Amino acid sequence: METSNLSPDSEPNQSVNSISIPKVKLLTMFRLGLFQMALGIMSILTLGVLNRVMIEELRVPALIAAGTIAMHQFVAPVRVWFGQMSDTKPLLGYHRSGYVWVGAALFAIVSFLAVQVVWQLGLSLQTGNWTTQTSGWVVLLALIFGLYGLAISASSTPFAALLVDVSDEDNRSKLVGVVWSMLMVGIIIGAIISSSLLRQIALDAPLEVVQTQVNRLFLIVPAIAFGLCLLATVGVEKKYSRYAIRSTAIDREDKITLGMAMRVLTASRQTGIFFTFLLLMTISLFMQDAVLEPYGGEVFSMTIAETTKLNAFFGTGTLVGLSVTGFLIAPRLGKKNTTKLGCIAVAGCFVIIILAGTTANPKFLQWSLILFGFASGVTTTGALSLMLDLTAAETAGTFIGAWGLAQALARALATVSGGAVLNLGKTLLTTPLLAYGLVFATQAIGILLALGLLARVNVTEFQRNAKQAIASILESELD
Repeated sequence: METSNLSPDSEPNQSVNSISIPKVKLLTMFRLGLFQMALGIMSILTLGVLNRVMIEELRVPALIAAGTIAMHQFVAPVRVWFGQMSDTKPLLGYHRSGYVWVGAALFAIVSFLAVQVVWQLGLSLQTGNWTTQTSGWVVLLALIFGLYGLAISASSTPFAALLVDVSDEDNRSKLVGVVWSMLMVGIIIGAIISSSLLRQIALDAPLEVVQTQVNRLFLIVPAIAFGLCLLATVGVEKKYSRYAIRSTAIDREDKITLGMAMRVLTASRQTGIFFTFLLLMTISLFMQDAVLEPYGGEVFSMTIAETTKLNAFFGTGTLVGLSVTGFLIAPRLGKKNTTKLGCIAVAGCFVIIILAGTTANPKFLQWSLILFGFASGVTTTGALSLMLDLTAAETAGTFIGAWGLAQALARALATVSGGAVLNLGKTLLTTPLLAYGLVFATQAIGILLALGLLARVNVTEFQRNAKQAIASILESELD
């Protein structure tokens, strides 16, 4: 925490300074959203292209492919450290922007390195035998994806703090809404760009052709993403940030340690129930991340370009789901009932995705993914709204930061679990459809179990009990 040099007499000047800093307008909000759009585009490369190439074209076991890719999510706890670093140690003259730029440059470079290791891993498996060399390439790939995760965390956590710094309570929710929507736009655009760049790859194309086209993709798209990160943030912190005023006026929450944050989060029984629900819901929603594109390739005979574009159908459905729920469904049904409706719809969509496989009709799969995206949008909006109700004002940053950490770890577990269940299905079951169907059926069961936890969530109980418990923890820890 930075120590204050201000005397009590200087407080009126703070308010004058605060008033003199301009508010972010809608155009600037969309400009900041370009950073999230870049992250959405990059996510397509790892979970939309590489997973398909590794599992389908290179015949890397699904658990190994999913496990190495998930390493970028397993390093999520470093987000807390990067958040604290950006509070106390400016980089390139800025508290937030420097970290965003360096992190963005690193994830663009590291993503290309990851692909080169993927080719070497595939080459070592061409004999059909697992060798010591293969194990070495797997370990190296896992380390590179861990480094990729560190680069993403180094840029995205200070960026999230920048959103807080440049906004006030009256426009923060609007800013977050715009930026979150831009993430989904990035996923859609990333899927379309990647699909068009990979269109030359036929279904049974030689590996040399696949390698050339994918390498080109991993040169062009990360460069675009880095450019978007710069465009989103250059000049924004200098013009709009209220950090200097706030950091001298208040004890920033970001200094709360991870251990202390966990005590705060477990202070209320309701928080524990809700966070367990979020964990199970997130794992159940995203287990298909590592297996969807291989499902399209193996069961529907789709090319790499076609399976990459599946993310655009899911993203479009999600974007519509987020918008419709926020304006129409949640205000009428309430937050908890909206989340309940979303969970039931998601479970139904997994059944439809399995049924699509019995027809092997790509159009059926595309429509089922639009429905799945819509249901995911309903569930996500309801859960986010509930989360804000189950957030104590005294430690809002801790609660929301911990939710982000829980979500990242849940996404990592989901990616690995999807690969593991697919491996199990391919071992025990006779056809690819049944093996992939096992993954989707597991997701449907998981989301219904999450629904059981949701029934035990009680916002009134949380608001009654949490405040006193949290206050006592903070007092004992900070004394």
